[in-house]
Amino acid sequence: MSLTPASGTGVFYRKAAKIIRLHRKGCANRPFFHIVVTQRSRAQHEQVIEQLGTFDPLTNQYGERLIALNCERIRHWIGSGSHISDAASEVLGIAGLLPVHPRTMLQARRNRAIQAAAAIEAQMKEKEKVEQ
Repeated sequence: MSLTPASGTGVFYRKAAKIIRLHRKGCANRPFFHIVVTQRSRAQHEQVIEQLGTFDPLTNQYGERLIALNCERIRHWIGSGSHISDAASEVLGIAGLLPVHPRTMLQARRNRAIQAAAAIEAQMKEKEKVEQ
């Protein structure tokens, strides 16, 4: 007698669940990602169910990272029980569809610390030039 998915066997999660993930496109040193829905058990580059948006992680000439999302379809798939990969949840958190991912907060804190250290170092060099 087989157990139903509601029994907590984990079979439903492994075999039947959909996942929202990033599908890498582009070429070497120039990544570009499609945000897609696919079967959880499929490899990253296999056929997808639906494309929900795009993400360009490299900054453009204005210092912006471009994200295009179909918010209505993303909400539909999340409401249908789709899981979300960590990388996709970071992107969706930055876009405002989900709460901000904790890893994003940690990276922002690290970036602020690096910028503060660079500013202090620049001030020290400036003082050394003035004193000489």
